[in-house]
Amino acid sequence: MDFPIDAVREKFPALSLTDKGSRRIYLDNPAGTQVPQAVADAVSRCLLTANANLGGFFETTIAAQQIVDDAHAAMADFLAAASPQEIIIGANMTTLTYHMSRTLGRTMKPGDEIILTRMDHEGNVSPWLQLAEDLGLVVRWLPFDEQSWQIEEAALATLLTDRTRLVALNYASNLTGSINRVKALTGIAKQAGALVYVDAVQFAPHGLIDVRDIGCDFLICSAYKFFGPHLGILWGRLDVIDALKPYKCRCSSNALPERFELGTPQIELMAGLTAAVDYFAELGAAAGDGGSRRARIAKAFERSIAYENPLAQRLIDGLAAISSLTIHGITDPARVGERVPTVSFTVDGIVPETIVRQMNAENIFLWSGHNYAWEIVHQLGIPPEQGVVRIGIAHYNTAAEIDETLESVHRVIAMLRQERS
Repeated sequence: MDFPIDAVREKFPALSLTDKGSRRIYLDNPAGTQVPQAVADAVSRCLLTANANLGGFFETTIAAQQIVDDAHAAMADFLAAASPQEIIIGANMTTLTYHMSRTLGRTMKPGDEIILTRMDHEGNVSPWLQLAEDLGLVVRWLPFDEQSWQIEEAALATLLTDRTRLVALNYASNLTGSINRVKALTGIAKQAGALVYVDAVQFAPHGLIDVRDIGCDFLICSAYKFFGPHLGILWGRLDVIDALKPYKCRCSSNALPERFELGTPQIELMAGLTAAVDYFAELGAAAGDGGSRRARIAKAFERSIAYENPLAQRLIDGLAAISSLTIHGITDPARVGERVPTVSFTVDGIVPETIVRQMNAENIFLWSGHNYAWEIVHQLGIPPEQGVVRIGIAHYNTAAEIDETLESVHRVIAMLRQERS
């Protein structure tokens, strides 16, 4: 069945907006996607009908608690968690990772080792670096292979010792787009007795996640990257998080997951989170899957992957035709399934921001810079103050938008080269 792109786009009001008559092309998706009308409606409905704190016995507080419970259940289905108790919802990925890193720090001592990758977003690096500095931990760095663009299992194996306490891994890069073999990497780390913390922020919009199949201990993602509101979601394996003692108020609940969710929750955003998960389920149902919500979500990803991958290759092929342009990531059509549709490039002699400013002026939305992929740009020798041009596809983008973007890239680069000469 073909992907129902017209029906999908109709669900996103932002896609029909214009500026002074000019259409918008949203290719800034790795930094945050647009939302379906259903997500905005759910947030609004909560604020208007269930706006209360938790723990009381009147109607709005009871309704608010149901919204919170529904959000945890929805994310349990989205990630294939064993229980909603394993779902911790907070402000964003970075805040949750800082909180969990400090909690895990209570189990570590000077001389213990942690492994960090050169491929991760800084949100899965700095919290651990600063924890190591505070506690006297040893940091071991795991580079990515610049031929495969992935973290290789053999490279991880050489770093593991009997002192390794945690391995922080990247599921998919927000700069190169490369997808790592996290299940295999996790298996190697677990054999050494280490905890595994997976950053799936960039993978979650583009692929089905099964935390139990991966075998990791923690996995984190961001709802605003998969058509939802600004929230972070951390899954923790029940036996692991149940043994941890988080930093929290003395009188707040010791139950799971509440003891990890500090302060009053963003209840209206949790309503939007459930709606975002249900958007995927509805997409799967439209393809004829009438099973569980998890089964419908799986069907939705099957369809969206089949739609996104050719768009990504269309973009890559078009960029590759430009002389002196370097794509930093997998370009082989046979390996398009090993990347998400985020494509970054540099052009010899041209600062990425100058390209992006010109394209933004044409209402093509994309980013330049290091995009918090701090370790990647340093490993590749890319000036961090310049970074890359980053184009990120979501499943509401069209082939026509990709073609128009490529035409703009070609024209802008030609213009900038002419100005230089």
